[in-house]
Amino acid sequence: MMSAVSQKTTRLDNAGLCVLLAGMFLPQIDFSIINVALDSVARSLHATEYELELMVAVYGVAFAVVLAMGGRLGDMYGRRRLFNIGVLLFGISSLLCGIAPGIYFLLLARTLQGVAAALLVPQILATIHVCLKGHAHSRAIGLYSSIGGLSFIIGQVLGGFLVHANLAGTEWRSIFLINLPVCALVLALSPRHLPETCRQNPAGIDGPGTVLLAMLIISILVPVALGPSFGWNWLCLLTLASALPLAIALWKTEIRQERRGVLPLLPPTLLRLPTVRFGFFTAVVFFACWSGFMFVLALTLQAGAGLTPLQSGNSFIALGVAFFIGSLLSTRVTASIGLLPTLLLGCAMVIPGLFLLLWVLQQVWPAPNLLSLTIPSLFIGIGQAFIVGAFYRIGMSQIPADQAGSGSAMLSTIQQASMGLGPALLGAVFSQSLLQGHDYQRAIHASVQLEIILLALLMAVSTWYFLRQRSQARVAVRGNI
Repeated sequence: MMSAVSQKTTRLDNAGLCVLLAGMFLPQIDFSIINVALDSVARSLHATEYELELMVAVYGVAFAVVLAMGGRLGDMYGRRRLFNIGVLLFGISSLLCGIAPGIYFLLLARTLQGVAAALLVPQILATIHVCLKGHAHSRAIGLYSSIGGLSFIIGQVLGGFLVHANLAGTEWRSIFLINLPVCALVLALSPRHLPETCRQNPAGIDGPGTVLLAMLIISILVPVALGPSFGWNWLCLLTLASALPLAIALWKTEIRQERRGVLPLLPPTLLRLPTVRFGFFTAVVFFACWSGFMFVLALTLQAGAGLTPLQSGNSFIALGVAFFIGSLLSTRVTASIGLLPTLLLGCAMVIPGLFLLLWVLQQVWPAPNLLSLTIPSLFIGIGQAFIVGAFYRIGMSQIPADQAGSGSAMLSTIQQASMGLGPALLGAVFSQSLLQGHDYQRAIHASVQLEIILLALLMAVSTWYFLRQRSQARVAVRGNI
């Protein structure tokens, strides 16, 4: 195992960055591509509503549970090596999903797919953080955030096209089989273009921390995802209530590990960094809102307005284009006004965009289309891109290079857990409103109004944090005079 890496071996060129971003595209797209294929899966495999919810949930749960360990393994055994293992396993699990003969086989394959995603994702941000500095680092983070966001939207569009096209009679199976050529290309290019990096003094696996983190994530995501289907019975509530003692036990365990000289899975030294804590809060609020919004909007367009999977997917094209434009502008805007103002600007664009979307839906219902959704999508997509770019830059800004793997895994864990929480949270509001009157327009209004409230909270906390940081900077300047 390497104990250090030379400057030459840690050079990441544009081709290597493209390989990393192609790897990033794979797991992110599979979060959303399934949304437009649920009806096809249900008909093909005779799946119940409960089983469809599980199919969405198990991927997110496995992804979030294994992420932190994936970052640690990359620190220990080499980030390129773990990246390649993750891509290979993702290809195998995608093939298994594509040939699944039944719903339970598909559930197991989706779980394996989540594990594979968790092995490869932390290596991407960690490699960028270790190998690039200055403008090159900022540019790479901008591309990273744009690919991450675009893939989520492209998943909706591509999924709708593939299900509609029914290539070679594969119906929904093609949404998984499409991953195979991408995995093969990434694996072919990786040895030549990706540098191998690892932690200079690699630590062992934090067994107690890993187990407690897995139990904590499961105790939150599983009951929130399945609670509405089970009527929030005592078992769901008891599982959710166990999250607090598990969180306390995890924190005490990690402090104890750190005092013993063992590098914890979630180092308290990193959790004490203000930028990391603020990044965690931003991730919980924003990514839960984002994934929940995509879920309820797709459901409204298909089940409520009667759009086909292809029409529903195409309705997100304007949002994807706007997000891409915002990602290109994000680096320049950040350099001009700073990270926190960029995040605030993003919130200030998304919130009016959501209000405008609700007004447009009211005017054109029940016949929304790509054209009618374009103007709201411009505000929402550009604003989302600014928030995503600021999140990654703020979260990683104070993390030392030798802890890049652990740091990126922590941020990715909270991001993926929040994305798994979003459809359950906004979906619960959507379902409850739908039960009261079977009115999809009313249901999407209730869900989006909750998102607006949460984003307003993020904006308020960000403003407080920005003013606090500026005040501390002034005090520091006075102290140096």
